[in-house]
Amino acid sequence: MRIDPYSLELFISVVEEGSIARAAQRHHIAASALSRRMADLEAAVGMPLLIRSHGGVAVTEAGREALARAQSLHAQLQTFAREVQSLGDQVAGVVRLYANASAIVGFLPERLKAFQAAYPLVQIELTEAVSEEVVRACVEDRADVGVSASSATPAALESWHFADDPLMVVLPPDHELVAMQTLDFADVLRFPLVALQAGGSLDRLIHERAAAQRASLKVAVTVNSFDAQCRMVEAGLGIGVVPISAASAFAGSRGFVRRPLGDAWAVERSLQVHALRKSSRLRAVQALIDLLTAKAK
Repeated sequence: MRIDPYSLELFISVVEEGSIARAAQRHHIAASALSRRMADLEAAVGMPLLIRSHGGVAVTEAGREALARAQSLHAQLQTFAREVQSLGDQVAGVVRLYANASAIVGFLPERLKAFQAAYPLVQIELTEAVSEEVVRACVEDRADVGVSASSATPAALESWHFADDPLMVVLPPDHELVAMQTLDFADVLRFPLVALQAGGSLDRLIHERAAAQRASLKVAVTVNSFDAQCRMVEAGLGIGVVPISAASAFAGSRGFVRRPLGDAWAVERSLQVHALRKSSRLRAVQALIDLLTAKAK
């Protein structure tokens, strides 16, 4: 029985996509070729792994077990390749970077461009996630490096300052709070709010601070991105609390006004770089940590 790693990778994609056609698009191969690969894989293991229908594919009981084993083997092979690549004379390989939205919008593009210029043989696999998931991915070694707004991190991680990212309030131009140059959170609580991504660190922080003032938030609408949040503010649906990184990313818009949030907890908000504590790291991983934290040293 011969089973090649590429077929296992394709099998994982088929299950994740729920479709041979979509998995084929993901890997830029013909659907017929991928279908043959799956048939060969099933022949190699001696039992069906997929249930095919016009609506897509599902896994059999054997397919569920095969998926778990395939994912484990795929992760091991990736680790093998990354560690071998790190032994060469040049800094090369793949670095798995998880980051929250404000880091991706406000700070990472320029720093990753500089990293790419310094280390052209290193590939960055960037995944956007809420801060809690960034920390979890680092602890579980699914991420080599993480950037989050989480202020408390597990002892298993090392953390470094990455960037100051205080909070601002974005307002429609005709809103009555525009007359004030700096706002307190108590001012924000008086008005309907365009909230961001329930469950994220910013959402939790705002709810905690509202509870500390024994006040309830007047949420007009909840969205999942900073651009959607600002668009809702432009339309007059409410006001929004956003990191300065996100507010700066929309500097060209005249549809809303920015005002700093003066509360100490909002001014002191910052982003951190995280990595699992290890006696030694792949050179590409350490190079990225060094570059991301250079301005903090």
